[in-house]
Amino acid sequence: HFPPRDAGFKYDPSQICAFRGSTVTIKCSYKYPSIIDGRTTEVKNKIWFTKVNNRVPVDLMKDSDYKDRITYNFTESSSSSSFLTIKDLKQRDSAKYKFRFITNRPGGEFTGSPGVTLTVLVQVRRSETQTELKCESSCDQIKPPSYVWFNKEEKMEKQTSSIVVSVRDGGRYSCSVKGHDDLRSPSVYAPESLSAKLMSSGQITEGRSVTLSCSSDANPAAEYTWRKKNNQSVVSKDQQFILSSILSSDSGQYYCTAQNHLPLTFLASPPDAPRPPSVSVTPSGEIMEGSLVTLSCSSDANPAANYSWYKEGEEAPKASGQNFTITNILFKQRGNYYCEAQNSRGRCNSTVTVNVVAGKSDRGHSYN
Repeated sequence: HFPPRDAGFKYDPSQICAFRGSTVTIKCSYKYPSIIDGRTTEVKNKIWFTKVNNRVPVDLMKDSDYKDRITYNFTESSSSSSFLTIKDLKQRDSAKYKFRFITNRPGGEFTGSPGVTLTVLVQVRRSETQTELKCESSCDQIKPPSYVWFNKEEKMEKQTSSIVVSVRDGGRYSCSVKGHDDLRSPSVYAPESLSAKLMSSGQITEGRSVTLSCSSDANPAAEYTWRKKNNQSVVSKDQQFILSSILSSDSGQYYCTAQNHLPLTFLASPPDAPRPPSVSVTPSGEIMEGSLVTLSCSSDANPAANYSWYKEGEEAPKASGQNFTITNILFKQRGNYYCEAQNSRGRCNSTVTVNVVAGKSDRGHSYN
């Protein structure tokens, strides 16, 4: 057994700042007596670590976060050295790294303190002003740096630490320290590809559990809010909205919003069968023969509904589309017409009455 003072550790430097994607080498020099009580001291194991599990340091070589990205190198002499090389640095690699060796002597386990603090930069943060983004590096020794900004793959003219972005430009922003354009921060962007889905299949009956799910592509990750249409109160702030025992009063159209404070908010609603269409006839009331008549139809549906017009008692549709126009209506065309709204979730219809009054037409003819 030899006392800790005989195992001298020296880290040089004690702090390292490096760019995301780059390679760094960390060095630790150490020494120990080669012979104790007439017996040769042998180093059995040497590791680098950042984490401790149940008071046992976790060898970086066995840490999946560093798989295929690290190497150990050693020099043996009266003053030995250990080198840890990390390539393709990730933001998560920011940590304190320590070297540890174990000898063949009782109690001969030694860890070098304080270790080396590695900081990986840079990153984009939103400032308190919603439309402003800031590029931050956390390494004092390179301040004040000049920055380069990118929108998607194009370099921007700005070389300041912050930029103001348009609220609806659909940009994906990243930054780097000038001179290291290829080592960029992760991109930040508002929610894209927003989708809302009804997870339950088949007919929905009272008492069933129904799940509505919302998703988007965003960085930072989006926060979600569910609302019921025509009722602006929030029904859920989770990505999934679960109605555990649905009631008929829960019927309606729901929509979700996604926001990650960049500062855009987007909304979407899950697929929904058409509601009973709202139908109207213009002009209203009694219509003189020969008049121009327009029937109109609209329905809340997701996806949007397709519309067809029928005359009651006839199988063939009279027209397709939301509006059905009769340019010179005849007395025999009076009666009930119904509009059918249909999408992939279902169909629904509503009826309107067309009241044609026989009489003198614009062309001077009489109908009795």
